[in-house]
Amino acid sequence: MPKLWNETIASHRHAVREATMDAAAAVVAESGLAAVTMSKLAERTGIGRATLYKYFADADAVLAAWHERQIAHHLHHLAEVRDRAAGPGARLAAVLEAYAQILAHHHSGAMAAGLHRGEHVVRAQQRLHEFVRDLLTDAAEAGKVRDDATADELTRYVLHAVSAAEGLDSSAAVHRLVAIILTGLGPQR
Repeated sequence: MPKLWNETIASHRHAVREATMDAAAAVVAESGLAAVTMSKLAERTGIGRATLYKYFADADAVLAAWHERQIAHHLHHLAEVRDRAAGPGARLAAVLEAYAQILAHHHSGAMAAGLHRGEHVVRAQQRLHEFVRDLLTDAAEAGKVRDDATADELTRYVLHAVSAAEGLDSSAAVHRLVAIILTGLGPQR
């Protein structure tokens, strides 16, 4: 097949996958995770169910792909937040605040727990751990955080503590939580 034809097919496949995941996101936002069905996705996208089944085995596969895309967007957003902040302490604080806000708006329940299984989540957790560990290492070298624990120990503490943001009902509550975490990370006197 000519290269142009292959590129056209690839872009079509990509467009169908993206449209399906976008439709899933809309259904989740309106009605929750359990409301996502192949029939509803076909209706939303204007793509026949038979065609959707060529791309995804079932609604769970669509949700898994959507979830993987969401995680990638979150990690990209955290990198952007880091890059906009000046200095190691400010970068750490900005990223923790942004991550806590993500968690505060996170879906919960049995269905959401099901999405948080899988190899893509393990990889994302590892990337997040490394990302935060690097921020903590830089902040410790600049004297902004304690240096009496290893970077991996502090990273485990931070990620566990930030997870308390899930379910917080206001940005102010999230901000207070991050302030408490940062105080706990402060350099020992």
